[in-house]
This record gives sequence, C-alpha cells and structure tokens, in this order.
Amino acid sequence: MKFMKILFLFLLVACLLGASGCTDSEDVPEIPLPDTPEPEPELPEAFGNVPGDTRNETVDIMSEGQAYPAYTAAPAVEGKYPAVVLIHSFNGFESGYQEMVDRMAADGYVVVAPQWQTYSRSPTDAEVEALIRESITYLGGREDVDPEKLGLTGFCAGGRYTMLFLPRIGEFKSGVAWYGFPYSGDSDVQPVKPADVISELESPMLIIHGTRDQASNISDIYGYAGELDAADKYFELKVYQGEPHGFMITEEGELLDSFVAQDAYREMIDFFDRTLV
Repeated sequence: MKFMKILFLFLLVACLLGASGCTDSEDVPEIPLPDTPEPEPELPEAFGNVPGDTRNETVDIMSEGQAYPAYTAAPAVEGKYPAVVLIHSFNGFESGYQEMVDRMAADGYVVVAPQWQTYSRSPTDAEVEALIRESITYLGGREDVDPEKLGLTGFCAGGRYTMLFLPRIGEFKSGVAWYGFPYSGDSDVQPVKPADVISELESPMLIIHGTRDQASNISDIYGYAGELDAADKYFELKVYQGEPHGFMITEEGELLDSFVAQDAYREMIDFFDRTLV
C-alpha cells in the first residue's frame, strides 16, 4: 500500500512538470527569424524637402561679351514656378551654395546662381549688375518660370548686391539679404552704397544677420533698418544672437546643418512664399 502511494505521487509530479513546460531544451521549437531586419525609421531632412527630385545643370550666361557659368536647379515636375537669382559670397560658389540651390528647387523654385567672380575676384558693381540682369533674361526664356515672380538673394558680398540691386532692378518682387554691407561703397569699384538707394526700394526685403558678425557689424544693420523704417520701406529683420559672419557655410565650404542654419533657411523660403505671389 505504501508502495502504491509513492508510485502515485511520482506519477503526479511527472504530469505536473510536463504540463508546466519544464522539458528538455531539445524539445523547445525554434522561432524563425525574419529574412531581413526591420527597416530603421528615416530621419527628417534638415532643410525640408529632399533635393533629389530636381533638374540640375550648369549653363553659360553671356554678359558683356563674356560667358559666366551659372548653376541652375528646378523642380522635376512640369509647371510654372517662381524663380530666384542667388548671388554667392566673396569666397566663391562653394559646394554649400550648390546644395542650397538644390534645396530651393525641391521647395518649388527655379534658381540660377551665376558665378560672378569668373573673370575678377572683385568686379565692378556695373559688371555684377549686368550679369544679374542677364540672369533675369535667362530665367525669362525658360518655360518653367513665371516671369512675374522673381526674387533675389545673396550672401556676404551677395548680401550687399541684394541691398543694392533690389531697389534698382524692378523685375525683382522681393529679396533676402544675408549678412550684407549696407554702407560699403564710395570707391571706383563700388561707387554707390546700398543705403544711398533706399528711396528707390519698392519691393519687400528680408535681412538676416548675426550679432557677432565682425565683418559687418550688427550696429550697421540696425542703422540701415532705421533708415528703411524712416523711409517707410517694408522690410523684415531676423537677427541670430551669437552668430558670426557667413554662418550658413562652414570653413570647408559646406552647408551647415545647425539649428540656426535650418531656421534661417526656412525664414528665407517662407518669405519668398509670402512675397512672390
């Protein structure tokens, strides 16, 4: 009888162990792994739309008998788009400006960036003005451009050209001047200061500047803004605390992807979206 009780308890324990899944590891079925790993989530693009879906090429723009290379980019989808002439800085057409042109095209603009230093590092204002006017003619001959929606933007020396030529070239409906020089002039090469033509300005202007700009002191920008206001000329001013001259482009010539650079770029696109209508 005692033996039967022991046998019964042994069988009961064995059943309980089997039910609980405590079996030899060889009996555990293998879980198949997927053939390919799960895709990682895509990070957002720093400057908005991806510039891949655009049409890009370098063309020659003839001005005063000379051919100037000009990088161009446009949306890939057919249509009529606003257009922008982009004037690079005194350091030349660096790779960061090419990327910016591509970004702007992805955001719905046809952009042309003439290389204004092709024949001289410091051409005269008259030579640059002629090239900008020929760039407008080039844009006017494109089927994907709305000639009534033209904008001008420039950086460093290009910022000065924006301040200088936006008032003097009526085809431009608005402009964005990046860390420009409103009081640079009175020389044989640059006979006129941008501040001297404020009275001729009819189009809205966005001025973007940094407070630590040693090349173009922020006090000059505040003074220029005061003159614009006194003349009742519409402008917007975006100042970034602590930013130096040329804060959009790195020392290696690449487009910076900092928060300030991204924000400033969006400020430009938003301004053109609102004014080139």
